[in-house]
Amino acid sequence: MMKGLNLPDHGVEIRQRAEGDLVFDPVRRRWVVLTPEEWVRQHVLNHLIRDLCCPLSLIAVEHSLVLNRMARRADILVHGPGAKPLLLVECKAPGVKLDTTVFEQAARYNTVFKVPFLLVTNGLAHSCCQIGPDGTFEFLPAVPDWETMSKALSA
Repeated sequence: MMKGLNLPDHGVEIRQRAEGDLVFDPVRRRWVVLTPEEWVRQHVLNHLIRDLCCPLSLIAVEHSLVLNRMARRADILVHGPGAKPLLLVECKAPGVKLDTTVFEQAARYNTVFKVPFLLVTNGLAHSCCQIGPDGTFEFLPAVPDWETMSKALSA
């Protein structure tokens, strides 16, 4: 069984198999291999959808991007009105320390998406910041709900 996280538990669906457990991803609408990072990603998704009112249809999981001519994948990308990128989430396994390497990875991905909100999490610790149009950032005490974040797009 996976470790408890510092996120609301909305009953992530798990299917046990002899060759390894699967977890249901509501965004991709399929069962995926349950890894520690996937455990975090699914709890974050449920938190975004159920607690922060992010519309399921405006969330992308493992969104492809090209950075320095190399294919990469962003863990979670939440879109706002008009399908503009709103929140980029980088998920790590609970055992991974949230250090500058993790923040730098998220910042590099954001050179492509240019979101106003960035979240890095290992399921136990979370760090969310709002990025201003001039590139300055302010760390927030919590992730704002979708409506609050959406207002930042028009500001």
